[in-house]
Amino acid sequence: MIKRIKSHKVLSFLLFLIPLLLIWIIWGNTHIETKWYKLIDDEVPSDFDNYTIAQVSDLHNKDWGNKLIRELEAAYPDIIVVTGDLIDSRNTDIPVAVEFIERAAQIAPVYFVTGNHEARSSQYEELIEAINQTVILLDNRTFTLSSGVSELTLLGIEDPSFPGADPENELESLTEDVEGFKILLSHRPELFDLYVKQDIDLVFSGHAHGGQFRLPFIGGLIAPDQGLFPKYTEGIYTEEDTNMVVSRGLGNSLFPFRINNKPELIFLRFSTRY
Repeated sequence: MIKRIKSHKVLSFLLFLIPLLLIWIIWGNTHIETKWYKLIDDEVPSDFDNYTIAQVSDLHNKDWGNKLIRELEAAYPDIIVVTGDLIDSRNTDIPVAVEFIERAAQIAPVYFVTGNHEARSSQYEELIEAINQTVILLDNRTFTLSSGVSELTLLGIEDPSFPGADPENELESLTEDVEGFKILLSHRPELFDLYVKQDIDLVFSGHAHGGQFRLPFIGGLIAPDQGLFPKYTEGIYTEEDTNMVVSRGLGNSLFPFRINNKPELIFLRFSTRY
């Protein structure tokens, strides 16, 4: 009789706990966490004080409706950088991607580099044709950012999944004649050593989805191209003079949900004052 009572209590507890867990997981996948960083660097010209960069990564065709746009509008960013996987190669929806880009471009100039899902999608060319007049595609290209009388260099490399892609040679070529502060857009955080080698000052990356399932005191569980307990999943990583910002992203792909790992929108503001 005592055993039955204990079993009944355990069952009642599970019936109470499981719905709470489901609600927590759903909430954690449908709410955007906004994270702000401030970068103080002597190499950033004073004209760029308070210059704000918004990072959108790994949307995977997630349609946030007005949520994401409202967050972007409220921050008044100077530019918006999209660091790959705007679409999902398994379930590509070009109109959803185009609508976001067009609305984002009304807030600030949008700069875009590809991810592995663009490289794998049979509709990649259709996507680029649809957004070509709205975004600045930075795959293996550079762009000069201006503020006052000062300039910074924005660079981008295409995802290594594209046929013939060679990130090391491409980045070396892009930085060969570039002086001053360099900002790189690259989908892949696992190439951090390469970014350090090429003396990049600031990198925006994604791809790891925060490790998909985040464990207390441990961090992300698994990430593409990094495997179990990946090194680069979220936040800022610093080595020598290179800072890399890794976004947890805003969508899902192979795994349809996250645990303890809310979708993330990043803002970084330059500060020339200590």
